[in-house]
Amino acid sequence: MKAVRFHEHGDPGVLRYEDAPDPEPAPGRAIVQVRACALNHLDLWQRRGLERVRIPMPHISGADVAGEIVDGGGAFTTGTRVMLQPGISCGRCEKCLAGCDNECPSYDVLGYQSDGGYAELVSVPIANLLPIPDHVDFVAAAAFPLTFLTAWHMLVTRASVQPGDVVLVIAGGSGVGQAAIQIAKLHGARVFATSGPEKIEQARAIGAEDVFDHYDGDYSKCIRAATGNRGADIVVEHVGEATWERSLRSLARCGRVVTCGATTGPDGAVDLTHLFARQLSILGSYMGRKPELIEAAEQLFDGKLTPVIDEVLPLSQTRAAHERLESGRQFGKIVLTP
Repeated sequence: MKAVRFHEHGDPGVLRYEDAPDPEPAPGRAIVQVRACALNHLDLWQRRGLERVRIPMPHISGADVAGEIVDGGGAFTTGTRVMLQPGISCGRCEKCLAGCDNECPSYDVLGYQSDGGYAELVSVPIANLLPIPDHVDFVAAAAFPLTFLTAWHMLVTRASVQPGDVVLVIAGGSGVGQAAIQIAKLHGARVFATSGPEKIEQARAIGAEDVFDHYDGDYSKCIRAATGNRGADIVVEHVGEATWERSLRSLARCGRVVTCGATTGPDGAVDLTHLFARQLSILGSYMGRKPELIEAAEQLFDGKLTPVIDEVLPLSQTRAAHERLESGRQFGKIVLTP
């Protein structure tokens, strides 16, 4: 099969479009012909190299995959159209049996320690297959799982979003950001966002009531001005150091900030007197559970959630796709098609 692999860490130039061995059939696993694979920032971090993390080489990245089953492992018919649950768990531990697979001690993400979807074929556990209806195209199905699952777990499960809540989404033009705007709106929240100036109108178009330039000025003052000095009940954070302090200042009394990432760095100071006096909550969130993906996917199938597609490129242009994601110019998801 054709695949894009890197044999060493580095800039996008280390990505090679080349021949790679086909995945072998194995008990409990299925082989999927990849029709589309969306990029995530995790792909960039893997390629660059992560401190104290050893990535198997040569490596095929790609956690967001949609395609057709070639070998269903006896559980699915050949040709069945599927999207893949990006989280991989053991399926046997206490957490997995309780439906909390993202808390599994051996939890992994497709394309992280295993080969992923930057290829014509990918092998996954049968439990990771989620059939999709014919009216949902492969590009939309590939652009959906990781970011919408992450945003759903952040807002619905961790932050308990309620109708009427004020939600501020940081970096509304990112994959998680555009998903969070739509999910918050779906649940009846008032939604605001931050973005670069070139993405403000696009963020408004997918449901944000107002969008603040996070490069110019203090968006914590903007959200207070927009809410009668109240602030946000929930701030969706995934940027990290560059926005952390302003995100905490954006919270209303008894508000909660929920974070799933630190793209600009892991360090974030907290004024503890501000934290306890205003009764704020800081919530960590990592990926999400398969039942949450199934619930969110029903909204995709019904047309109530729609992943925003920035650009679709052939697999052979993965380097250009990485360069675009790395530049931060994209709005929504970049998708590769083998």
